[in-house]
Amino acid sequence: MACRERKKRAFMIAGHFGLAALVKGREQSTPLWALMLASVWLDIVFVPLFLAGIETMQPVRGHQGYGSSVIYADYTHSFVGMLVLSAILAAICLPFWGRRSAIVIGLVAASHWVLDLLVHRADMPILPGNIAHLPRLGFGLWRFSWLSAAIEAVLVLLGAGVYWIAARSVSMNAKQKPRLAAAVAILIATFGILILYLDVSS
Repeated sequence: MACRERKKRAFMIAGHFGLAALVKGREQSTPLWALMLASVWLDIVFVPLFLAGIETMQPVRGHQGYGSSVIYADYTHSFVGMLVLSAILAAICLPFWGRRSAIVIGLVAASHWVLDLLVHRADMPILPGNIAHLPRLGFGLWRFSWLSAAIEAVLVLLGAGVYWIAARSVSMNAKQKPRLAAAVAILIATFGILILYLDVSS
């Protein structure tokens, strides 16, 4: 059963990482790893709640593989829950990297919800626990696997490209060879596309 559930997972990790790399291209003072973590912060908090049975996933009948689940993450992926979790992460980061980076990290964490809104079916509540039973949100692009996968691929490649341009400029200004910038950009692109491939082919 666990194996079957694993194969039916439906996340947008590659796209989130691509956006983090895109932001890093503009925010050189914020660590890349912190932006990557922020981009999947809601999913990180989701994992223990999922294991505890508080948040759940249900497979969609007749839809296999990528985007094949309705995700009832009623706390981590509610609109209000996203705001609270993003603010908590920003507050944690504030003493380490200052106000600007903390705000950027909080916004990247919040961007997770925005990207998920595009691909999720209508399974994202506004209030935690879906109290008041307000309409759930989600545009449902996962119903069109090729389209949502293409959007993720664009985010990954665009993020890697913007990161490379920015990091190369920093290296050149410091009179250093831009090899490290190119290597990191290639890793971002390769890792992102690999994750996307594993998600689509599962």
